[in-house]
Amino acid sequence: MAACPDFKIIQPARFRKPTAKSIASLAAAGGRKRIFLGLLAASCCVVCLLLGLFLVLPWLGVNPVWLQHVSIFLGLGGIGALAWISLTLVFHIYTGRIMPGIGGLRHLCIRLFLPLMEIVGKLSGIDKMAVRRSFIKVNNEFVCANRHLSTPHKLLLLLPHCMQANSCTRRLGLSLANCANCGNCQLGAIRALGRKYGIHIAIATGGTIARKIVAGQRPDGIIAIACERDLTSGIQDSYPIPVFGILNERPQGPCHDTRVPLETLECVLSFFFENGNQA
Repeated sequence: MAACPDFKIIQPARFRKPTAKSIASLAAAGGRKRIFLGLLAASCCVVCLLLGLFLVLPWLGVNPVWLQHVSIFLGLGGIGALAWISLTLVFHIYTGRIMPGIGGLRHLCIRLFLPLMEIVGKLSGIDKMAVRRSFIKVNNEFVCANRHLSTPHKLLLLLPHCMQANSCTRRLGLSLANCANCGNCQLGAIRALGRKYGIHIAIATGGTIARKIVAGQRPDGIIAIACERDLTSGIQDSYPIPVFGILNERPQGPCHDTRVPLETLECVLSFFFENGNQA
């Protein structure tokens, strides 16, 4: 197996074998956690200001008295819970250690914080693609915290249809069974990797088809290759199934003859399944 490529911000000597952080960095193609953390802090401040309204209500003449107590309890409890969530997230992101309730925090990141962070990022002038890459990197580290994403036969490798060469006349449908392995695109090489590791591979022509594939196969885990937008929405739509996202390369522009670094894909597979399984 080819050696894993060194990501530009990773010191090569430090990673002789793929690690959670190096794999997440490779797959997210330069996503920066500091963007996620900065927007997380800003989003928490916004939520705290909203929760602070509960602390103000007792001084606005709210009656009866028990309602004032409930208001104070909700305000302080909400701020305290938010502080615990934020600190736990930061600790996990920097150390990679699994903390109690980490699955629930991943749910909060996907359902609550990401939409709020995109709004805050837009107001702050931060590029939406940078926010999404940062989220994908952090999500990947969450997934890597549970090293064994799935057994090979319960893992789904989900590919975008735009990886098929635009000049190809074959109709592949939802699988690679009809791939001629002509070498004009990477699908033949990816099919060979699928056989090596014994994983299922499917091709999605859009978000609706991807959801149908996931609902039909019911995998324990997904490795998805797509652009920032599709990966972000796919991670949200597939919850609670863990999705490890790999950003594609778009040398010809969006949705046209896209590619994936095959070394990165094999590094991801070898990280979760240390020994390849011949199918």
